[in-house]
Amino acid sequence: MKKLLIALALILAPLASEAQVKTPQASPKGYIKQTVGLTDVEVTYSRPGARGRAVFGNLVPFGKLWRTGANENTIINFSDDVVIDGKTLKKGKYAIYTVPRIESWDIIFYLSTDNWGLPENWSDAYVALKTTVKEDALPTPVETFTIGINGLDPNFGYLDISWENSHVALKFEVPTAKIAVASIDKALAGPTWNDYFNASQYLFQSNGNIETARTYVDKALDMSSDKPYYVSRLKSLIQAKQGDKKGAIETAKASLASAEAANNADYVKLNKDSIAEWSR
Repeated sequence: MKKLLIALALILAPLASEAQVKTPQASPKGYIKQTVGLTDVEVTYSRPGARGRAVFGNLVPFGKLWRTGANENTIINFSDDVVIDGKTLKKGKYAIYTVPRIESWDIIFYLSTDNWGLPENWSDAYVALKTTVKEDALPTPVETFTIGINGLDPNFGYLDISWENSHVALKFEVPTAKIAVASIDKALAGPTWNDYFNASQYLFQSNGNIETARTYVDKALDMSSDKPYYVSRLKSLIQAKQGDKKGAIETAKASLASAEAANNADYVKLNKDSIAEWSR
């Protein structure tokens, strides 16, 4: 009997360790991603419910710093610099903190994003941007705390925050025109030296047209001001494949010199080995 109980314990132990009790979160996780113009904006946050409680002025006191949601930080991420209230907020990830009031809210973008709720030690040095927006009373209560990105325009959008009977909308401007013009200028200027290098490398590695690969790598070297060692290395390999070992050695020597100047031991060895092989 004792042996049977031990056997059963050994069988059931792994099952017990793998068992997990699953229950719904009181404040479920929310996630939104929205492209505004050409800028991606992402928000990750927890969504508490009112559940019959008075929210602002009670659950969330007026005039005090609030985590703007529940649990971990509410986090917003901008793929480009944006402008808020005439001030530039650099692209990147921020925690959103707020100070709700009856007629207005302070909205704070905070650099530290790994806190549970409010930071243990608040630092004004981490405040990337702070602004104040007008509070609008909602005619119909919002049961679940909600953040949205609305009022979309190619050049701006609004970060909407709603809960209970309160709503605030923060306008942020995105650099659509700047990005579009830069893209147009780049396209009209034609391929860069790096584009030619990538095209040449692809043709060489995929056993494509070797003559075209040589044309592209020559263009890459002509257009680049510092003649990168890895581009010269590619040209030497192409020359060797074309049967021009003399030319390949000379190009490999140029790549070797650049690699030594850059302290790149891998390319130094590659070029020395190739020069020795092609010199036989």
